[in-house]
Amino acid sequence: MKIPKRIASAVINTLKGGVVPRTGLPYITVGRETEINALLHDVDIISDGGASFRFIVGKYGSGKSFLLQTIRSHVMDRNFVVVDADLSPERRLQGTKGQGLATYKELIRNMSTKTRPDGGALTLILDRWISSVQSQVISESDIPDNSPEFDKAVEKKIYEVINTLSEMVHGFDFSKLLTLYYHASKEGNDEQKAKVVKWFRGEYVNKTEARSELGINIIITDDDWYEYIKLFAMFLKMAGYNGLLVLVDELVNIYKIPNSITRQYNYEKILTMYNDTLQGKAKYIGIIMGGTPQCIEDARRGVYSYEALRSRLADGRFGREGIKDMLAPVIHLTPLTYEEMLVLTEKLADIHAQLFDYQQKITQEDMICFIKLEFGRIGSDSHITPREVIRDFIELLDIIYQNPNINISQFISSDSISYSKPAIEENSAAEDEFAEFEI
Repeated sequence: MKIPKRIASAVINTLKGGVVPRTGLPYITVGRETEINALLHDVDIISDGGASFRFIVGKYGSGKSFLLQTIRSHVMDRNFVVVDADLSPERRLQGTKGQGLATYKELIRNMSTKTRPDGGALTLILDRWISSVQSQVISESDIPDNSPEFDKAVEKKIYEVINTLSEMVHGFDFSKLLTLYYHASKEGNDEQKAKVVKWFRGEYVNKTEARSELGINIIITDDDWYEYIKLFAMFLKMAGYNGLLVLVDELVNIYKIPNSITRQYNYEKILTMYNDTLQGKAKYIGIIMGGTPQCIEDARRGVYSYEALRSRLADGRFGREGIKDMLAPVIHLTPLTYEEMLVLTEKLADIHAQLFDYQQKITQEDMICFIKLEFGRIGSDSHITPREVIRDFIELLDIIYQNPNINISQFISSDSISYSKPAIEENSAAEDEFAEFEI
């Protein structure tokens, strides 16, 4: 399969750096069919006006972020809007110093559609909405688009959308902003449009600033940002999209919060989101969160330390290791099989050869030898992850390319080979640090 060099370079370089590429995923997707199908089934429910909430749980480097990015790519092809953010010490679900708002800003900044897959799609979506309303009016009536009646008909359609949103929490102010955007667009007032977009992005520092620039006496805050995400989901459906998918990765950053009360507030926010999706309080929205087994299941600091969540999410009496329940709210990632890892190495070898324009020298026997070597090391059954194998393999390909006279099979089987340090070890050490500082 021919792959553009720009994408090949992004795939190889990001994977070698231990990061999931945002482009080119279809070229390297291996396994995970059952997980992808389960999540795409949720997508069908969302587009019908439902909502869903899932946790993707796996060790560091096991493919959580990869699965999230794969789903992101799939749903954008299905006319969904996707927002995604990684949590960090500065970005949480709830905070008192702007951490919740920081997460909202990151989500909106990364707002993506099929035509704008790299984020920053908010303005495009608002403009597309206005133009789609105008197109509807043209197709439903014979009014010429330069007459006053046309403007009135467009405004009537826009107010239909706005009236529906006004019934929701903060819907009145959200609707008012949409009206301001429409009028600014009609008048060609780019400065006013930019101010409305600034408000939607959560960038107004205080109400005084918002009031003086827009006449709006409210701003998005740490406490209510999630309500605006729900409003966006409803608006996007009315703007011609099928729904909104919210991806939140690195839940471990909540697990690492030293203050137990702050952690509980964050878990309470997760509970609110979870209940909203199950009880029909949120529509046209799907939420997927990624985390390690420890940050979910640890009864002292993890998600399960919040009893209301543990009782909803923990496996029942029939749940056991090795048996997959893809209908449960928590999806546990199982390791890729030897065969799947072999297919992945074949794909990477092909992409690497295309990127650097050389005749592929590494054979399937060499790849099998490499996989056996990787999975033969002590502790590989519980510690090895796709990330370590991929990084080792790309390093091997780089060495072979730069040293064309090397005997590949001898080099692979050499006793002097050292491995990349498993990420699980690095990160468990980091997590243990935090365990000592319980407040």
